[in-house]
Amino acid sequence: MASSSNIEFQCLSFDKLTNRQLYDLLKLRQDVFVVEQECIYPDLDGEDFDHLHLLMHVDAVLVGYLRIIPAEFHSSGCVAIGRVVIAMPFRGQGMALKIMQWAITFCEDKFTGQLIFLSAQEYLIDFYKSLGFTAVSDIYLEDGIPHLGMKRLPKIIP
Repeated sequence: MASSSNIEFQCLSFDKLTNRQLYDLLKLRQDVFVVEQECIYPDLDGEDFDHLHLLMHVDAVLVGYLRIIPAEFHSSGCVAIGRVVIAMPFRGQGMALKIMQWAITFCEDKFTGQLIFLSAQEYLIDFYKSLGFTAVSDIYLEDGIPHLGMKRLPKIIP
């Protein structure tokens, strides 16, 4: 398991991504969502320009990624987390938990008082419930994979 001292997070707007960072994140998304999950869909959906990109590196290697969608750009009207992905060699080491905890804290700090939405793959529902998300929809198919809409209440500020 990778030592947490080697883990670094960056959250960048599209315009702040380097060419290498953009290539690496698009390759990771393609490797998992298109190739591994065998989903033929347009990952380059034109939405990356308005989203924030959370990169998780271990020893300078991209091992995790997700994008954060400000509420004004998401159909739910909430801040949303999407395209959550961990590189295969790093799964089962708590990396998904680390990137989600970092993303939740970031969203709570940057988008104070806003609900957080995500579209969870069905097999990950319990994982997201453990992070405070609750189901807000029935199961639906997204690119042929069962998903469920989930929301997390905003952090209460004393």
